[in-house]
Amino acid sequence: MKSYKYLDIATVTFVVVLLLSNFVANNKFAQISKFAFGSGIIFFPISYLLGDILTEVYGYAKSRRVIWIGFSAMLISTLAIQIVLCLPPAHDWPNQKAYETVFSNAPRTVFSSMLAFWAGEFANSFTLAKMKILTGGKYLWTRTIGSTVIGEAVDTLIFYPLAFGGLIAFPWHLIFSVMAANYTLKVLWEVIATPFTYKAVAFLKKQEHEDYYDYKTDFSPFAM
Repeated sequence: MKSYKYLDIATVTFVVVLLLSNFVANNKFAQISKFAFGSGIIFFPISYLLGDILTEVYGYAKSRRVIWIGFSAMLISTLAIQIVLCLPPAHDWPNQKAYETVFSNAPRTVFSSMLAFWAGEFANSFTLAKMKILTGGKYLWTRTIGSTVIGEAVDTLIFYPLAFGGLIAFPWHLIFSVMAANYTLKVLWEVIATPFTYKAVAFLKKQEHEDYYDYKTDFSPFAM
């Protein structure tokens, strides 16, 4: 198999960003002026940007492997956090309630997040790989933005209804409002990051001597 200099670094970066967005940033709501938002929106779109770069340079199969590594990291982290939460706190340790507040996401929310990530990332990677063939490798911006439009739509349409649908505290009009706002911001984030994506893709293609086209790829998410 061909050896790559930067694929492992890209994989680790992808997993770190994913864990940060799910277990650190998403547990805090921030506000700038009158605009309130989940802090995860700062980090999570980076995972789609990295997914675009991985698929564009290394191809769908390599990206698929990275997505599964990220999914496994989320699953292991979730189980580890639940185990730590269940451990009885020391008698003189006063921070159990604070720890539970930060890390005890409802199982429904965790499941929704993981399913949405899995489906959204694969939709993103599949769309970019197919568009690369259709465009003959030209117009990179159409692929990075177009794949994000599809991938983030799949992610958003799965996560919010599954996580919050039917809850009294989250009426449907509020859910749809948050969905629209976050989706727009995530896609806008990708548009703003396009110059960086161009530079990263050009650098990796030159360093790795790779520019993969998925002409004969099995696009099943489960084909390893």
